[in-house]
Amino acid sequence: MNFRRYLYLYCCFLLFSLTVYSQEYAIIAGSITDSVGKPIDYVNVTILNQAHGTNSDKNGYYEFKIPANKNITIVYSCVGYKSFNKVIKAAPGQKIEVNIPMTIDIKAFRPVDVEDYRENAPTLQRLDPKLATIIPTMSDPIEAMLKTTWAHSTNELSSQYSVRGGNFDENLVYVNDIEVYRPFLVRSGQQEGMSFINSDMVSSILFSAGGFDAKYGDKMSSVLDIKYKRPVSFASSVTLSLLGASAHVEGVSKDKRFSHISGIRYKTTQYVLNTLDVKGDYNPSFIDFQTFWTYVITDKLDINFLGNYAQNKYEFVPVNRETIFGTINEALKFKIYFDGQEMDKFIAYTGAVSANYRPREKLTLKLITSVYQTSEEETFDIQGQYYLNELDKQMGSSTMGDSLMNIGVGTYLNHARNYLNATVYNISHIGYFSKPKNKVQWGLSAQHEIFKNKIHEWQMLDSAGYSVPYTDSIITLATLDTAAIYLSTNRFTSYIQNTRIFLIDNSEVILTFGLRGNYWDFNNHVLISPRASLSFNPKWKKDIVFRLAGGFYYQPPFFKEIRDLTGNINRDIKAQQSVHIVLGSDYNFKAWSRPFKFVTEIYYKYLNDLIPYNVDNVRIRYFGKNMAHGYAAGIDMKLNGEFVPGVDSWASMSVMQTQEDVDDDGHGYIPRPADQLVNFGLFFQDYLPKNPSYKVSLSLLFGTGLPFGPPNSERWEAYHRMRPYRRVDIGFSKVIKSEDKVLSASNPFRFFKSVWLTAEIFNLLDINNTISYQWVSDIRGRQYAIPNYLTSRRINLKLIAKF
Repeated sequence: MNFRRYLYLYCCFLLFSLTVYSQEYAIIAGSITDSVGKPIDYVNVTILNQAHGTNSDKNGYYEFKIPANKNITIVYSCVGYKSFNKVIKAAPGQKIEVNIPMTIDIKAFRPVDVEDYRENAPTLQRLDPKLATIIPTMSDPIEAMLKTTWAHSTNELSSQYSVRGGNFDENLVYVNDIEVYRPFLVRSGQQEGMSFINSDMVSSILFSAGGFDAKYGDKMSSVLDIKYKRPVSFASSVTLSLLGASAHVEGVSKDKRFSHISGIRYKTTQYVLNTLDVKGDYNPSFIDFQTFWTYVITDKLDINFLGNYAQNKYEFVPVNRETIFGTINEALKFKIYFDGQEMDKFIAYTGAVSANYRPREKLTLKLITSVYQTSEEETFDIQGQYYLNELDKQMGSSTMGDSLMNIGVGTYLNHARNYLNATVYNISHIGYFSKPKNKVQWGLSAQHEIFKNKIHEWQMLDSAGYSVPYTDSIITLATLDTAAIYLSTNRFTSYIQNTRIFLIDNSEVILTFGLRGNYWDFNNHVLISPRASLSFNPKWKKDIVFRLAGGFYYQPPFFKEIRDLTGNINRDIKAQQSVHIVLGSDYNFKAWSRPFKFVTEIYYKYLNDLIPYNVDNVRIRYFGKNMAHGYAAGIDMKLNGEFVPGVDSWASMSVMQTQEDVDDDGHGYIPRPADQLVNFGLFFQDYLPKNPSYKVSLSLLFGTGLPFGPPNSERWEAYHRMRPYRRVDIGFSKVIKSEDKVLSASNPFRFFKSVWLTAEIFNLLDINNTISYQWVSDIRGRQYAIPNYLTSRRINLKLIAKF
């Protein structure tokens, strides 16, 4: 493919041509603490009278580049603390350490950007985007980090996740205040490609698993809030691996008014798909380009542009499949021979322009216009002729494991011609007004949506020469789904919320309360969602924060929910409703003289006007009616800190139950499709004590089995359970060139900021995890669920070079 060739040439160009880049900058770094030596995170560190800078991390550490050979005034500022200025002059290439103690300023809270207040939101977790390059994963790194915390997944090929019993469609994702979308017709992780988020461009990650503020949109489960970088100097990176390549470049103009960051990614999963039971010619190709520009017109006005182009192609010609399953007492082999092929293509464009205007010191006004367009095609004609054989299970037999007899034979033909064209136009206004100890935020949005969808999909089954279901007069199809849909609708949303910070007996209290409104002209429904959160930091010797959040979370149907299983549109569909109550605590402590944080949240969600659905792989098919109510309840726990000195690791555990009661089906409460009793996630880092350039990182996931049932069945029939999902990925890294290491003039790596070489082992324990099942019948009419296994063990090599 020509584009692939150009991408690799572009990566090589960056690797070698950028070595001529001259060093005109110095580096300033250090730690920021309060009056008692406690690290302060998210302190703004900027150059005076310039809009660019960085923030301190949870350990109070910061680092960024400054112009060399001139006096530079560095400004340190954070809500609740007195600002501090420091004048610095450094030589080219010099790294200066500046440690800053900050003092509390209770009487005067300065007006700040929205990012300062977000950290105070009780239910938001902050993740370090730098770890995205470290975590071993074959999917997207940001989502891989989430899956080791309170978001859960049983599919390493997909970046989608469920949160607290919700499905994939219940999660909000924002990039620079713009809601982003994923393809609508995707039915498997093999087709999915990459998520919207480019980890090379990310500056901050905030995630809430429930009880989030009114400023966030209308979904029932979670919100992921991503901010892209505003560069302060030139930088670039290149990543090469057996799964593809990526590159990014960022910079700023000489007058510091214009900054840009752009990234390109190419991914192919052919290497890992070849480990699946279904053998054939896999040809997946996923390409993505993104760019983010900022231009500062005046001190009061700046303009931003975010652009994205994504092209996902998946071509597959299956040949055969062999799966051995069953028990010791009943060992079976399922063999299929295929004819046909699958060809899918998903192309998406996103463009957004925003203007930030600060007419007064305490007032910020933002206007955003965006458009999202997707063109999706899913086409396949695949015939499978299958044989179900019973295996010799006699211990010591010379034919043990061989086929003894055939107990089932049949043929199926799957056909699809599915097309979707969708466009979403949006214009939004966001405002912030700050006063001492108080901040008001508001927003207005108008959105126009156009969907053109043609579905023609069927399956024919033939068993022993008879079509299933059988009639003596005509040949019938086992399943048929056909529809032609055109929708043109409008949505209007608004919100207002107030955040107050005050003291009670020297204990800090942060209270946020707000209202959110939504109107959709498809069903003419008006929705009002009150939400509130409270955090209390008592003046105790132990550093502990108590949190309480809750509210009403409506999820109006978007596109898939309004259509039932036969293709009919329900124009009386209503929004699903979730009432959240979240009680949590954050406990900061030290163990082995190293910092740790233990986070706990207990939650209950009452669910009403639910639209039941079935899940197959990552495809969600809704029943198209508000015909159920239910609940989700559980506890999430996370412990993170320096298990090994100087590096961050964490372990998380969730215990949850979610059930629903389908109206008038007579079966009471049944498990929802995302019901998992226990989930455990671990991300761990270590290094050789005497040679820290050798590092190891490990990701471990465990999740109890999800419910499933026969195809095209009623919801209550999904009472079976999949096997638990168990996966370990590990990466071994060698830091060839670190950021603080100065090399000799003859060393070829002297022009690089850092160089990493990593060997990753995916599915270290080589466990056969199940994503779904294929159902067949034997000669006696007995049905068998044949597990569709996920990927096996694979080794990946990855090179990361930064400039």
